Amino acid sequence: MELEHLRDAVIEGNVSAVSEETQRAIDAGVDPSKILNNGLIEAMEEVGRRYEEGEYFLPEMLAAAQAMKTSLAKLRPLLAAQDVKPVARVALGTVEGDLHDIGKNLVGIMLEGAGFEIVDLGADVARAEFVRIAPEVDVIGLSALTTTTMPAMATTIQALEEAGVRDGVKVIVGGAPVTQKYADDIGADGYSPDASRAVRKVRTLIGLE
Repeated sequence: MELEHLRDAVIEGNVSAVSEETQRAIDAGVDPSKILNNGLIEAMEEVGRRYEEGEYFLPEMLAAAQAMKTSLAKLRPLLAAQDVKPVARVALGTVEGDLHDIGKNLVGIMLEGAGFEIVDLGADVARAEFVRIAPEVDVIGLSALTTTTMPAMATTIQALEEAGVRDGVKVIVGGAPVTQKYADDIGADGYSPDASRAVRKVRTLIGLE
């Protein structure tokens, strides 16, 4: 069974069509991991490409991500039953003092669509919470949407170092006011200007690209 219709439905953000095509593939006996890899992940890669090239904007990306989540909800129990392992485990959180979470949420959806397991710590996350989760994940993503909360990224990385867990985890940072220079200055392992490129950066950090 071809998965072209599923891919197209995800790219178009057509939730009902994605649900129908996913169920059709499941009923036809298509391997759930194939649906994930050749359906959802390929579709979200195309969405990311279109976003980076200016063909898609945030509303289109959000629509595609929501459609992808509809399919993933059907697949998750089947993938678990097959013991399909996620690519890696990523903890995401908006730093202490910052209540914005739309960008962080979108990064999480894009990463989940790329086969990662996401631990969403939410917004206004204390440094101690990032320290606690560090030994349990491969990557930590820090988000800040204001210049006044950006320094919390630096103190969070410092807290990871002081707790002795910094070497065991990669740290990627992002958010509207964040720059590559700032990421370098505070000792982050990576920086991404948007959700699409965050997927590629995380894959690079853990040695997949």
